[in-house]
Amino acid sequence: QVQLVESGGGLVQAGGSLRLSCAASGRTFSWLAMGWFRQAPGKEREFVAAISQSGSDTLYTDSVKGRFTISRDNAKNTVYLQMNSLKPEDTANYYCAAASKVDLTLEGYRSWGQGTQVTVFS
Repeated sequence: QVQLVESGGGLVQAGGSLRLSCAASGRTFSWLAMGWFRQAPGKEREFVAAISQSGSDTLYTDSVKGRFTISRDNAKNTVYLQMNSLKPEDTANYYCAAASKVDLTLEGYRSWGQGTQVTVFS
C-alpha cells in the first residue's frame, strides 16, 4: 500500500496559478498510474486528471483541458498538477490517488491522499 501526501494548495485570485504536489512513499511508485480528483463542498468527488506509469499518457476532464497539466517525476516519487488560469469553480479539496492503470473512475484507485484545499476568489 502506497502512502500519498499532497501539498501546494492555497488561496489564489482568479486567473492565477498553483502547482500541487503529491509525494508517494515506497519503492513501487513507478509501477503506479496516478490521478488527481477534487471535491467541492456539497458535491461528489470528481476526476480531474491522470497519468500513466511512464508519463507518456495523460487524461483530463474537459473542464480543465488546456489549463491544467499533470506530470510526474519517478525519481522523486512525486506527481504534480500545474493549474493555470484558475477559476472560482476550481475551488475544491484536491486529492491524489494511485491505480494500476490510467482510470477516470474513483473505483479504479486504491490509495488516496488526505487532500489539499484550493480556493480561488474573484
